Amino acid sequence: MNRNYRWIPSLLCALTLAAIAAAQTGQHVPGTLTEDMRALVETPAVPGYEQELAAKIAKQLQAYAPKTDGMSNVIVTLGSGSPHRLIVAPMDEPGYVVTSITTEGYLQLQRLPQNISAPLFNELHSAQPVVVRTSQQKWISGAVAGLSLHLQPGRQHPPSPADLDEMFVDVGATNAADVRAAGVDVLSPLALERTFYEMANNRWTSPAIGDRFGAAALIEVLRRLDPAKLHGTLTVAFVAQQWTGARGLERMLQTEKPDEVIYVGRLVRPAAAAPTQGLSEAVPVSPFANAPGSGVLIASTTPQDAPAGLAADLKRLAGENSIPVGTDFSAGLVTRGTAAPAVLPARSVHLSVATAWPSTPAEFIDGHDVAALAGLLEAYLQGEVHRVEWPAAVALPTPSLPARPSLAPSTESLLKQIVETYGVSGGHEGAVKDVIASLLPPWAKTETDDVGNLVLHWQSRSGAAKGEHILVVAHQDEIGYGVHSILPDGRLDLEQKGGAVLAYFLGHPALVHSANGMRPGVVELPDGWQKSDFQWPRGARLHARMNIGAQTAEQAMQMGIKAGDFVTIPKKYRKLLGTKASARSFDDRVGCAALVAAAWAIGPDSGAHDITFVWSTSEELGLDGAAAIAKRLAAEGHAPDYVFAVDTFVSADSPLESKRFGNAPLGQGFVVRAVDNSNIVPHKLVEKVVTLARSQHIAVQYGATGGGNDGSVFTAYGATDVALGWPLRYSHSPDEVIDVRDLEALAKVITAIGKSW
Repeated sequence: MNRNYRWIPSLLCALTLAAIAAAQTGQHVPGTLTEDMRALVETPAVPGYEQELAAKIAKQLQAYAPKTDGMSNVIVTLGSGSPHRLIVAPMDEPGYVVTSITTEGYLQLQRLPQNISAPLFNELHSAQPVVVRTSQQKWISGAVAGLSLHLQPGRQHPPSPADLDEMFVDVGATNAADVRAAGVDVLSPLALERTFYEMANNRWTSPAIGDRFGAAALIEVLRRLDPAKLHGTLTVAFVAQQWTGARGLERMLQTEKPDEVIYVGRLVRPAAAAPTQGLSEAVPVSPFANAPGSGVLIASTTPQDAPAGLAADLKRLAGENSIPVGTDFSAGLVTRGTAAPAVLPARSVHLSVATAWPSTPAEFIDGHDVAALAGLLEAYLQGEVHRVEWPAAVALPTPSLPARPSLAPSTESLLKQIVETYGVSGGHEGAVKDVIASLLPPWAKTETDDVGNLVLHWQSRSGAAKGEHILVVAHQDEIGYGVHSILPDGRLDLEQKGGAVLAYFLGHPALVHSANGMRPGVVELPDGWQKSDFQWPRGARLHARMNIGAQTAEQAMQMGIKAGDFVTIPKKYRKLLGTKASARSFDDRVGCAALVAAAWAIGPDSGAHDITFVWSTSEELGLDGAAAIAKRLAAEGHAPDYVFAVDTFVSADSPLESKRFGNAPLGQGFVVRAVDNSNIVPHKLVEKVVTLARSQHIAVQYGATGGGNDGSVFTAYGATDVALGWPLRYSHSPDEVIDVRDLEALAKVITAIGKSW
């Protein structure tokens, strides 16, 4: 990373984040620079669909009586006479628009812009949470379909995640009519769901943050501006459709006829080469020269150009105000479309700041750079720069434990609380264990063994005929990363914990969980990610790098981060249409929730059965927690007769998977996981479970899938493994999808087994 800030006077470290112009100018633009960034990036604005963001900007600037034209450009005009200065920032971001709805209710898409110089753009949307705009002007949740890891071995020609023809969005519908009834139709815009995160050292990350910093800087300038100090006419414009031919900018050039233009926005890659076989963008481009922390950048269309004209004036002004300034390559702002492009006046300049991992979900910028940019524009307009101190970034709080319920909660509320708790394999499941224990009935007396397994045991009723010992197990842990070491430059070296498709996690925001709370950052993409022939690395336990904004190992350690901490992709429980929901770590929090619900239903008296419920640890690393308790129970002479391992039935109920294998539709009941990679259930026991379920009107399915289950480690000690599950789409991804009815069926059958096996 560039370390220019080490030699900068105190100016830059004090450039504004707070509103100060209200008291000085009489104008009132509420908020702060950080608050503006959050509001701007958390409002999707696909080209041509910027209306919501434009309305927010206009409301923020209402003291200046802004106008919004038919293209949704937001325009503020101050002063009169010459010179006429135009300062422009874009509003839009690359995204998608719905172009088709399948009979099964999946959305198909076209990218906006239709041609884009952004490597891995489609791949990094695969299996990610997205939002779709409805005709009621609301955003609803969806999940981009992704391949399930467990269904791929032996498959010869899986779909490419770069291929738009193989890109589907799941909003929970069962047919096209459901989709349209929700207000989604052809031409509905779609974008990544996003959260604005503050990293260390005032570095900010969010999808599209590189498309919004210019607008944030302009709002900050208007917050500071004293109109009485202006000379001539100033037009400040927030323009639409920059990604699709700079149409908003062209309109401003044609209608305003400015003498000077300052464009404030991201550096532009050269036009993409033709896609290879229609699957992905061939973008053989070099990285931009500067990294976040480089100050204000003056864009040049040729690398050797020295600033001249207005650019030279701004560079001189930056020097006079101790604002760091550099240059970097950028393609032209206005490109030829169906007509000749508008011509920029001679005194024009493109100002920018460096963006790491540009146009990916992991892109981040340095807030100091944005404040410096606002300061330079303020000096240009009124000859002064205001300063305030920066607040320190604070850790995100760790969620507190839920209150212990006195009545049985709904299965969905159990699931939401458990799924939104973080706990990666390998000794990091403690918070999950505590939440599960807090949700159990008041009578439930649990124990925690040496490896972190949570155990609840029912002794068979005294005097009853001795029944069989039944053990039911579901695993607490989730896939993620462990902090292997802290590198000298402050980045974290991560070790993979559990199998995953790399594109689902690399190149995305992430959280490192430390004793001092959660710290946001981004998981970096592998070397060569921008090359047209890039291939994702392969192998077990791969390492990755995470940037949390720290610039030295000492800074990272001062934040409370240490080797052994764990890292996850952020997650939350999202309702989809109907009875479906999406989240990360349904594997195996659905199983955990089903066991809690069954404990409430069974009650404190198990009758003739000796029952043990186990919420196990480290399943994703090799069934380690289950193996430990299986060995201990056998040594104590308490090996179970039957083990019901409750885990995901990785389902082919997806537009990307072959229905040959794992074909269990969502919403049609729990699944007897009769065959997987670790166990084959005796067929008579498959029939017994199916008969029991049908006798109690519980929806049931059965079949074969991939992966292993915790019950298989008990078979060496004489137990029979009868694996159960529920159908899951997009397994081991950031946006798995379930049908809540299957969870309810699963909880009911576990209850029935406990009472009458």
